[in-house]
Amino acid sequence: MMRYLRQVLTIAGKDLRVELRTRERVAAMGAFVVLTAVLLNYAVDRTVIHPRELAAGMIWIVITLAGLLGLGRTFELEKEDGALEGLLVAPVPRDALYLGKVLANAALLGAIAALTLGVFALFFQLTLPRNPLPLIGVILVGTVGFVALGTLFSGITAGSRMGETLLPILLFPLLVPLITFGASATASLLAGFPPEEAVYSLRVLAAFTLVALTAGVGLFRFIVED
Repeated sequence: MMRYLRQVLTIAGKDLRVELRTRERVAAMGAFVVLTAVLLNYAVDRTVIHPRELAAGMIWIVITLAGLLGLGRTFELEKEDGALEGLLVAPVPRDALYLGKVLANAALLGAIAALTLGVFALFFQLTLPRNPLPLIGVILVGTVGFVALGTLFSGITAGSRMGETLLPILLFPLLVPLITFGASATASLLAGFPPEEAVYSLRVLAAFTLVALTAGVGLFRFIVED
């Protein structure tokens, strides 16, 4: 078990070190978040509807779209010079490779989700809850679920010349529950309702995340060996 955990952390650490050196994905996702928030800030007619009423849904949509920018390049480095084939012949379980990728992507997207929340709080005058833990929990669980599913589908599209174009088409229909219940829980917490009001949505998000991780662990080996 400890060896398996070390393998997962090694793969995740390798991806994070590469990203820290290049900063390609983080820079692209961060710039997208800021620019989108600025555009939405000027696009909303404040005399008709208060931006806070739309903020939760927009936060999740922006997180999803920014995440797709990063997930589309999950296997980009491994495709160069046959590095993916080298990983596959290494004595590393396929599910450990998948979980390592999920962990690295979750760390990157978690940082982008925090940036998104901060930017929207600034532009849309959001009042964050005094106890931020429930809100952090909702965004964290939703982010892991999105990354678990996105990493799996990124592996499916990695071998295609239209990989980054095909990924949103395959992924968006499956993300409807995540965005729906994530936005519902976020809106409830940002509105100042007790955390108990978001429990049902959080349970659905947790179930979605569990199913996505289980599917990823079970199917990833067949995808990369195809």
